[in-house]
Amino acid sequence: MNDKIQSVLNSLPHKPGIYLMKDAQGTIIYVGKAISLYNRVRSYFQESTDLSPKNRSMVAKIEDIEFLVVRNEVEALVLESNYIKQYRPKYNVLLRDDKSYPYIKVSLSEDFPRVYRVRSYQRDGNRYFGPYTNSGAVDATLDLLNKLFAFRTCRYDASSWAIPRGASEAPSGWKQKLLARPCTQYFIHRCVAPCVAYATREEYDAVIKQVILFLEGKHDEVLKELQEKMEHAAEELNFEEAARIRDRIKAVESILEKQRIINTEGQDDQDVIALASGDDETCAQVFFFRNGKLVGREYFILQGTRESTQGEIMASFMQQFYENSLHVPAEIVVEAEPDDRAVLQSWLKERRKTMIAAQGNAAVTISMPKRGDKVRLVEMVKQNAQEVLEQQRIKWLTDSQKTQMALEELQEALNLVAPPRRIECYDISNTQGTNSVGAMVVFEGGRPKNSEYRRFKIKTVEGPNDFASHQEVLRRRFRRAAFKDAHAVPTPDPPDEEGVVTTEQIEESGAEMAHDWTLPDLIIIDGGKGQLSAAMEVMQELHLDIPTVGLAKENEEIFIPGSSEPIILPRTSQSLYMVQRIRDEAHRFGITYHRKLRSDRNFKSALDEIPGIGPKRKQALMKHFGSLKAISAASIDELASLDGMTRDAAEKVKEYIGRLES
Repeated sequence: MNDKIQSVLNSLPHKPGIYLMKDAQGTIIYVGKAISLYNRVRSYFQESTDLSPKNRSMVAKIEDIEFLVVRNEVEALVLESNYIKQYRPKYNVLLRDDKSYPYIKVSLSEDFPRVYRVRSYQRDGNRYFGPYTNSGAVDATLDLLNKLFAFRTCRYDASSWAIPRGASEAPSGWKQKLLARPCTQYFIHRCVAPCVAYATREEYDAVIKQVILFLEGKHDEVLKELQEKMEHAAEELNFEEAARIRDRIKAVESILEKQRIINTEGQDDQDVIALASGDDETCAQVFFFRNGKLVGREYFILQGTRESTQGEIMASFMQQFYENSLHVPAEIVVEAEPDDRAVLQSWLKERRKTMIAAQGNAAVTISMPKRGDKVRLVEMVKQNAQEVLEQQRIKWLTDSQKTQMALEELQEALNLVAPPRRIECYDISNTQGTNSVGAMVVFEGGRPKNSEYRRFKIKTVEGPNDFASHQEVLRRRFRRAAFKDAHAVPTPDPPDEEGVVTTEQIEESGAEMAHDWTLPDLIIIDGGKGQLSAAMEVMQELHLDIPTVGLAKENEEIFIPGSSEPIILPRTSQSLYMVQRIRDEAHRFGITYHRKLRSDRNFKSALDEIPGIGPKRKQALMKHFGSLKAISAASIDELASLDGMTRDAAEKVKEYIGRLES
């Protein structure tokens, strides 16, 4: 700790406020809030503090601290939000690309208001709905609204179509100017054509009112008004208009049927929030319930969530989301209790109060259900969040523009001669040194090439030794590639259950490890300096000059040979996103194989201990049932029916498995 930080710590007041952590370049790397600045900030530097790896890394980079005192905790929360939005600090949990979320705007300040998409909202007297995360979904919503409600989509100045709003007669000098004819929208019943005075201002305002009610989720009121209009048209013998309104009623009812998920515990407005976390990002999924019906849902991706608690992530998301949200419901149902829950509730109450103009009860409740319908709602929302996270991963990998950008950024960051077309990543998985396996995944052109993934059962290393395990894997992968006179490798047959060939199958077929493959343009080792040094020993031993780097999980630091300082890719860069995806895929692929080996080993060892169960019977049981759980669920008759089994042997198996489970 330097003298500058020590002097700041000595001057901290016992008051609420925010604190700004800065690095050696003066860049703000973290913004936090505190009830007591003295207690909170000093806690980062006390020896007894059990800091997370993320906070330990942050503290190591702090060179200066600034703080601002405020009157209360709610003011601290608001100020913290503003600073996070402005500076986007590295160690704060951040919404990805939060500035680009679109809104739907109803331009009430215009004559004959329009309904259209905008990229930000202003406090200008117009109505805004959002934010939405998908521009395509916004356009689809606008198209749907225009089918249901005939509002104008043109950009004409409508101030001369009718006398000014609120005036009983035309002011002096004002002259009505209408268009010569209505556009196609009128003839396909998507506009009531106020431009040619086919609809009065009052009639058009009624259409816009229905649009707003629909966007607010007040569908019952929309249906009631449409029903009254249809009956009135029928009474006036205007059957053509009544039929058009009837069709709109049916369309609205059809949409509502798709949203008919009812919260049986109440009819108040609710938002339900759940999280699904990946390696360093989290999907926050929000379902919006209005009057007991699901009226919409949105997802948001948060970055920098590794080593963050569920409470911290939930609080950060709620803070950033409701800062820009145009509606705060009376109840927010969450999967995990957010940090500083009481402060959040107070802040949300203030925001809700301003939104409803101090009418009625502005209280906001944040609840974490333990049982009942709300728990099932949370589970449904969480499942959707998990699906979105996986879809985002696949979508990014198939976006050629982003992957090419990522490869070019990697080339520049690692000083490569060209963008790395083929990238191989290696990971080691074990449980306290047992069932150690290595995994190799291959990405070509930024996309996974599953057919060339390989698994390695570690043969020469005892105990949890990542360094030696990486060396064994690399030798087995590249040993034949080091010799120019290698022969072609026959493809082993058959592959395993996932269509992946293991190195054992290759070697048992008399071939060596894939020397006919193109050598990679970049090798990524999952690990830090130690793992990289071990890998470089093998590459030098085999006389291979392939760019090789180590990727440390803790801070996404990239280590290169011969440099003590790691490379830190920009947090929002496509290249960082790519190396994270490749490393995560290697870990997923390796841990799946490791779990299979561990399960097989446990299964085999359990059967070995049963008297009267020899190799043939064991093989029959393994082939037919596949797991101890399946054997336990089987009847004695089912076990006895297998080839080589008897009823006596089946009873012994059931008895032994039963003792293991008790």
